[in-house]
Amino acid sequence: MVSRNLFDFLRFRQIYQYQTLSVSTLYRTNRTQYCHSKQGFAKALVGTQHPSSWIRSYCTSTKFLQCRQVRFFSAVTGKGSSNEQQQSAATPQLLSKLFPQTAVEGTENERQQEKQRNDEEEEKESSWKRMKFGFVFFGFSVSAFCVYMVWVFGAPDRDSEGNIIMDEFMELPTFQQYFRRMWKSMTYYQKMIQEPSREKLLPDPLKYPYVQPPYTLVLEMKDVLVHPDWTYQTGWRFKKRPGVDKFLETLAANYEIVVFTADQGMTVFPILDALDPRGFIMYRLVRDATHFVDGHHVKNLDNLNRDLNKVIVVDWDPNSTKLHPENTLNIPRWTGNDDDSGLFDLMALLVTIATSEVEDVRDVMTYYKSFENPLVKFRENQRLLAEKMAEREHEEKQRNLPAVQRWRPSFLGGGR
Repeated sequence: MVSRNLFDFLRFRQIYQYQTLSVSTLYRTNRTQYCHSKQGFAKALVGTQHPSSWIRSYCTSTKFLQCRQVRFFSAVTGKGSSNEQQQSAATPQLLSKLFPQTAVEGTENERQQEKQRNDEEEEKESSWKRMKFGFVFFGFSVSAFCVYMVWVFGAPDRDSEGNIIMDEFMELPTFQQYFRRMWKSMTYYQKMIQEPSREKLLPDPLKYPYVQPPYTLVLEMKDVLVHPDWTYQTGWRFKKRPGVDKFLETLAANYEIVVFTADQGMTVFPILDALDPRGFIMYRLVRDATHFVDGHHVKNLDNLNRDLNKVIVVDWDPNSTKLHPENTLNIPRWTGNDDDSGLFDLMALLVTIATSEVEDVRDVMTYYKSFENPLVKFRENQRLLAEKMAEREHEEKQRNLPAVQRWRPSFLGGGR
């Protein structure tokens, strides 16, 4: 019974293509294999009840195959006839009869996999269609935008009456005319962004009988005069630095005070109006007066319309004054602390420069630039200078006294 079921199972395996071979050929080529198989079956069936019957059956089948042609089935894929395709299609039905549960589950899984593959192919196809449509739309948009730019910025200028104004491109072909004018307009707007809005940031110095201060002091507003602070309750507020009123009032006599910052004017002007109600700050320069270099708004003193020998820039950011570092005094950034005395030390330094009538302030700035904190170094220099002056004054007093007063004997044997 077991041998019959095994034989039926081998007969109904998966069939793709079949071919007819001579049994004698099969027997000759595989004779050794059959002999070994016969011995293997004999050994395997030792533990059964009737091993001799298994061996006789195997030998009888072998003899039968020697005189007959056997049709067997091959799993080699190739070109087959329609009859073979029908047989291969009928194979799952035969397997489903032998193993109903396995065949149903396999068919259902195959259907799901086939459906998933179809869905993936449809999704890929739709994605590729959307991508092609996007490329076409993008190319059309870019082309239309370029044509519009050439048409608008390349058109010749016209006067109030609508007449064309002659320029240096009129003798060129039409396409070159429009392209050259567009390029000129683009570079013009680029210069407007990267360069100051005007060549002279300050007007010419005052003439007699008006008084022009001998020095020009350029101050950064944020974190030098005021400090921005933000909270949930109040929003943005600007805190006044301690001593700013005294600082501006004292320096206004010898300095032309200019606030030069990279912030927008709509933010700067209201703050300065509240900070300086008496008008000690003579000029205000904002972002449109700066150069845009390497991602930084830089203060270019060449456009200041002043003698650079008399110009001092006070700032905490070296990047904003990197075009003229020899005119810059970099001080520490004020963070909003109430015990700060930086403006008082700065005021003393600037007053000393003005009273000393320094011809070229760049020498002084270069000296203090070599120190990490110029104001601390200036305080130290002031202290040493005061000590030297006190010693010199004492020596002068001693030198002016009569010789009798300079030598006074005492009972202890000393003199003073």
